[in-house]
Amino acid sequence: MDALHQARHFGLAASESGWAVELALLKHLERVWTEPDEGIWEIRGTPRHFTYSKVMAWVAFDRAIKSAEEFGLEGPVERWRAVAAEIHDQVCRRGFDPELGSFVQSYGSKQLDASLLLLPSVGFLPADEPRMLGTLKAIEQRLLVDGFVRRYEVDADDGLPPGEGVFLACSFWLVDAYILQKRFADARALLDRLLALRNDLGLLSEEYDPVAQRLVGNFPQAFTHVALVNSAFNLTRAEKPVEQRAHAGKAEAPA
Repeated sequence: MDALHQARHFGLAASESGWAVELALLKHLERVWTEPDEGIWEIRGTPRHFTYSKVMAWVAFDRAIKSAEEFGLEGPVERWRAVAAEIHDQVCRRGFDPELGSFVQSYGSKQLDASLLLLPSVGFLPADEPRMLGTLKAIEQRLLVDGFVRRYEVDADDGLPPGEGVFLACSFWLVDAYILQKRFADARALLDRLLALRNDLGLLSEEYDPVAQRLVGNFPQAFTHVALVNSAFNLTRAEKPVEQRAHAGKAEAPA
């Protein structure tokens, strides 16, 4: 939904059936967004109410509203607006832990997740909003290993053994979060460190082992390289993709 809205906004040719597909997706999502799932990382344990999953459900309705308003497309905009507001309110109430001062991986959890770095990027909350500042600080304190970012804090219910390397796409997400918070020196330093991990062909894997100092996991990993390109554009271009995307879903922070 976000990609289709961005494509429409920047003038890419739309197909006649495109909006019909989006309407079908929203109809399905309106039924299932309240259900638990396996999250962005496809965790093998018990389904949970993952904060990032709920945020992406909000993104879908938010972009549908904006597409309808900007391009005169037909749809139940007021109903979508009510659903988007409900999701936003729920995430802020149940996905944020006041004791930690941070959003958490799933409702009721005390764990962190690197996907929370993307909340400002999709326009859910501004990057300088206190809850996002607290979330980034908590991630810096608990998910960084040698300055790189782990996906999340491994627990007994995720179906994986301990010892995973840092996740390179997530480390590029931290670069983007720094950019949105105007921490350009930190963004540049981390980007340079990430670029230095490339092999002789300029390629990166899925993960990096800071102890063995070697690339690990799927190789080469497209997910990592897409994140690299985004961060490079965000740091070097006046019109930053991360700002375009964030502004597309710019939300007012609730009290």
